[in-house]
Amino acid sequence: MAGQGSGNAGRGGTVIDKLDYHPGRPLLRADDEGESSGRPSAEHSYAGSFFEQVAEGIQNRDRQKMQRQLSRYLTFAWAIVNCLVAGSITCFSVYAPLFQKRLHYTQLRVNTISITAELGMYLPVPIFGFLCDRYGPGIPSILSGCFAGFGYILAAFTYRNPDWPFAVMVFSFVWVGMATSCMYLSAVTTCAKNFGRGKHKGLALALPIAAFGLSGMWESQVGSRLLYEKKPDGTPGDIDVFRFFVFLGCTLFSAGAIGFFLLRIIDEDEMIDEAIEELEQSGLLEDSAFFRRDHHHEHHDTYGAVQEEDDEEERQRKEEEARKKTWLLNEETSRFLSDRTMWLLAGGFFLVTGPGEAFINNLGTVIGTLYPPNVPDEDIPTSAATHVSIVAITSTIARILTGTLSDLFAPTSVPHQHRRGPNSLMSSMATLPGADAAEPQKRLEISRITFLLVFSLVMSVGQAVLASGVVQDHGERFWWVSAAVGAGYGAVFSLTPIITSVVWGVENFGTNWACVATVPALGATLWGLLYSAVYQYAANDNVEASSELCFGRACYAPTFWAMAASVWVACLLWLYAWRGPGGWYRRGIVV
Repeated sequence: MAGQGSGNAGRGGTVIDKLDYHPGRPLLRADDEGESSGRPSAEHSYAGSFFEQVAEGIQNRDRQKMQRQLSRYLTFAWAIVNCLVAGSITCFSVYAPLFQKRLHYTQLRVNTISITAELGMYLPVPIFGFLCDRYGPGIPSILSGCFAGFGYILAAFTYRNPDWPFAVMVFSFVWVGMATSCMYLSAVTTCAKNFGRGKHKGLALALPIAAFGLSGMWESQVGSRLLYEKKPDGTPGDIDVFRFFVFLGCTLFSAGAIGFFLLRIIDEDEMIDEAIEELEQSGLLEDSAFFRRDHHHEHHDTYGAVQEEDDEEERQRKEEEARKKTWLLNEETSRFLSDRTMWLLAGGFFLVTGPGEAFINNLGTVIGTLYPPNVPDEDIPTSAATHVSIVAITSTIARILTGTLSDLFAPTSVPHQHRRGPNSLMSSMATLPGADAAEPQKRLEISRITFLLVFSLVMSVGQAVLASGVVQDHGERFWWVSAAVGAGYGAVFSLTPIITSVVWGVENFGTNWACVATVPALGATLWGLLYSAVYQYAANDNVEASSELCFGRACYAPTFWAMAASVWVACLLWLYAWRGPGGWYRRGIVV
């Protein structure tokens, strides 16, 4: 056998004799030899090493998942905090009467301030939404803090110096309005993108929106109960507007600055990849230049040279992710703006929120029309601060209630349902025999549109009650109006962004919702001008009041009848977007 082995070795072969492996010798080398050769030792087998690596990988994955969840809930918590301070503009009616008494502004001038604040709050919203989607919510958060700090401090010193031009006060409230929407949008976008794909999307959006409504309540109470002027006898008097403005400026700046570090989107790359994959399978983008280029890159990477430098690969990966994100968001924006139902949704939102904004901004002056000017303030059984709180409370309850009820009773929507094209796999499967045989209903289902219509009609009832005159000389009944308007206003502001996220997805939510949220600016402007015109016309004909103040039902009744009719028209628009030709129901979009 040795000779045979030598012969084979001479021919370049290797012969292994049976005696080359001693029966008592371990199959694996000792530790020192294993270390030098790079092979596992006898005590550390291949199988043991493999399972240890698997266990370690599972541990790391679970740890990373927990860290992501903690980060997700931390951002959610601070988004709530941001919204809890962002709605300071809703306190306007608390100090608006003092603009008339102390600065001697006319009702038209007071409305001019509120209207410019509304314009500042809504017109730049698409820019803020763009920043949230493209660069994250942190940048809009710090911007909102700077806007609020500058605006409120400037307004405080303008109030303290009545000789300053009226335009300075108007200018300061433009910044306050911008701060309001910027901080609100950064918080809501954070919640929508981090939780909008889960089963509790309604509550995840309703809570920050409800917190936004609560902000006006607690801030107005702080102003009226803590930051007040003292009367000669030491009792609390009117709100100290200067100190109140300084307090708001410092509070909002601090919240926005902290939000810069805490507000962020978790797993955004994964969300973008899922959306692009769904679009590719939808049958809508077969000729997209993006996908042609993407496939070309994939082919090149498969057969081309492999990158030798890790940092170069990382740079290319980041560039590819940024390119995909930019393309997706541009595509989503185009599809959103070209959708006819979006304009119907926005039109109804305009017709409902405009009257609501005008009521909140003029709440103090409306209460002032219920009693003659010679009636002392202490004899009036209600106050603007009280009804700001009532509006805030009912609005908050409605926001949380509608968000929760929509999660519980709304039909279950399919992820990416708005991206299904006629040639997609899901659309093809839907045409198969028996595909439309739905499972038996296991629970009551109520559409989000139904909730939207019901609460809008409640709002119109409150407006009609005020216009009918049953509250005149009965300030104790005014809470009927405040509660109805607050509930309807809050529900509409809660359900509309939820519907937007359900119908058009959350990937481009900041921009989409910002486009819809722009329309209240025009609505608040038109209804504010209409209210002030009717108010001033009635004041000029009122012999019991001065030319600046108005008393009686004629000061507000025509305006609020028109507001109720406006809400009814909005309900018709939403019904058409839902059930009309080309509406969501006929397109298979479950809302």
